[in-house]
Amino acid sequence: MNSATVRNLLVRGMLAGLAAGLAALVVAYFLGEPRVDQAIAFEEAHAHEHGGEELVSRTLQSTAGLSTGVLVYGVAFGGIAALAYCFALGRIGRFGPRASALLLAAAGLVSVYVVPFLKYPANPPAVGDPDTLNQRTALFFLMIVLSVLLAIGTVILGKRLAPRLGNWNATLAAGAFFVLAVGLAYAFLPSFNEVPEHFPAGLLWQYRLAALAVQVTLWTSFGLVFGLLAERLLAPKAAQQSAATGQPTPVAH
Repeated sequence: MNSATVRNLLVRGMLAGLAAGLAALVVAYFLGEPRVDQAIAFEEAHAHEHGGEELVSRTLQSTAGLSTGVLVYGVAFGGIAALAYCFALGRIGRFGPRASALLLAAAGLVSVYVVPFLKYPANPPAVGDPDTLNQRTALFFLMIVLSVLLAIGTVILGKRLAPRLGNWNATLAAGAFFVLAVGLAYAFLPSFNEVPEHFPAGLLWQYRLAALAVQVTLWTSFGLVFGLLAERLLAPKAAQQSAATGQPTPVAH
C-alpha cells in the first residue's frame, strides 16, 4: 500500500470518525447526560461540604463541552483506526475492504473497550474514591494495552494453527486462548468497589449501559461508514456494482 493510499484512507478514517462521533453524541446526550444529572444530584444531596461556584456551568458542559469532546475524540479515533486498517488489510484474511473495516471495528470494540469495561466499568459522578483515581485510571489503560496485545496475539495464533487444525478449529482454539488470558488478567489485577452507600443501583447500571451504548454506536458507525468509503477507494468497480444492484460487495475467499 503506497503513501498516497494510506493518506487517502487516513482522511476517510477521520471523516468516518467525525460521522461516528455525531452518532455517538446523540446517544451520549439522550442516554448518558440524564444519568449524569441524577448522579450529580445525589452527590450534592449527600455532600458534607459545598465547594465554590463552578467554573463551567452544567448546561455548557452537557452541550458545547460534550459536543467538542466527543467530536474531537471521534476524529482522532477515526485517524488511528484508519492507520490500523492500513496495517491489517490483507493480513487478517481474504476479506474485502468493507468486510475488513467491519471486522476491525468489531475487534476494536471488544479489545479496546468491552474487555477493559468489564473489569473497570465506567462510573458516574459520586461513585469512586478520589484517592484511588490515578490508580484506577492507570489500571484501566493497562487493561486496554493487555487486551489489544492479546487480541493481536490471538489473530497470530489462529493463523498459525489454521494449516494444522483448519480454520474453524484454529478459531476456536485462538478464542479459548484469548478468553483464558483475559480471565487471568481479571483475576490478578486489583478490583475496586467504591459505590457509596444508598447510591441507586439502577442508576449505576443505567449509566454504565449508556456508556457502553455510546461506544457501540461509535465503533459500529465507524465500521459502516469507513467500510463504504474504503471500498469506494480500494475497489471502485465493486462498489459501483454493489450500489447498482443493491447487494453488498461479495467477500473474497
